[in-house]
Amino acid sequence: MSDLTALERRMTQWRHDLHRHPEFGFEESRTAAFVAETLRGFGLEVAEGVGGTGVVGTLKRGTSNRAIGLRADMDALRISEATGAEYASQNEGLMHACGHDGHTAMLLGAAQLLAEEGGFDGTVRFIFQPAEEWGQGATAMLDDGLLERFPFDEVFGLHNMPALPLGTIETRAGAIMSAEDIFEITLRGQGGHASRPDWGREAMVPACALVLDLQTIVARRLNPADIAVVSVTEISTDGTRNALPGEARIQGDCRSFSPEVSARIEAEMRRICEGTALTHGLEVELDYRREFVPTINDPDLAASMLNSAAPISRESRIRPEPMTGSEDFARFLAHVPGCFAFIGNGEDCAPLHSPRYDFNDAALIHGAQVHVAITRERLPEA
Repeated sequence: MSDLTALERRMTQWRHDLHRHPEFGFEESRTAAFVAETLRGFGLEVAEGVGGTGVVGTLKRGTSNRAIGLRADMDALRISEATGAEYASQNEGLMHACGHDGHTAMLLGAAQLLAEEGGFDGTVRFIFQPAEEWGQGATAMLDDGLLERFPFDEVFGLHNMPALPLGTIETRAGAIMSAEDIFEITLRGQGGHASRPDWGREAMVPACALVLDLQTIVARRLNPADIAVVSVTEISTDGTRNALPGEARIQGDCRSFSPEVSARIEAEMRRICEGTALTHGLEVELDYRREFVPTINDPDLAASMLNSAAPISRESRIRPEPMTGSEDFARFLAHVPGCFAFIGNGEDCAPLHSPRYDFNDAALIHGAQVHVAITRERLPEA
């Protein structure tokens, strides 16, 4: 049996090193090289450059033709760190504010355990994905032939969750995370002097009215039983203190759990934009894009995840409702069945994407063991 205490120390060292050197999506060259070298040290077959900077490690035991994928994300965010940690980011303006350093270290730990101990019959693909934060990395790996070059029958992923107690795992059947659509609305008119708004067709007041009208989509145009969010996150103009703007740009995102609701949101948004433009004598342009698809867990595999993790978890529980955050792991689930689950990062933890967030090192061994447990449950020895 492996020395779990020694492995925990090693994973902590890996995690701190990754945290010091965060890299943005598709720029994870140092991270990918570190992952590849570490996997080769365990005796795995390793492929680099999958989907840009992705890495896939392959471990085979026994005679079964079945294969599963275990996935971790590697990219960091454009956030300036404020943790004050001894291992804080050395790359200005970048930090691991979502715990991908911990996810990578956990999956490396699982690779070491499975390489040393076995306990399964089949093939495990260790998938280290780039560019999760912007919803592009999974598609890049799939477009680069991930499933053809490294086939697997099922896929599993873990994400840390602040406020969830250490040692806890939770997931649910069906929808667990939402789709994310992003939009940009541009209103164009004629700016002018702030003292004579009647001389032009300024865009500020119409833009403000439009922001409020967008809130009626969820409140008045969707079935109350459907979960959806429409958020305006930025508004900018070409005006100044004494000049009325002739152009205004509104940006934001929408969250939902079905293609039908997403399509209804877009249709209603276009109707409101066109009505606002007509009312105020402006031109309008709406750029509406679907960045993330919903994360939909296979019911049997969600149950299998909770069952396999129960013996090594403080609590293994069903998440009562989906969350409106989005996850690029969903792209893999569109091709093969799988399960995405959350593990506790501790109750005293800053939220994800905060400059004060930090992955809890005490969660590393639990995450590695969960990866191992689901592998042995889905690829049982004869």
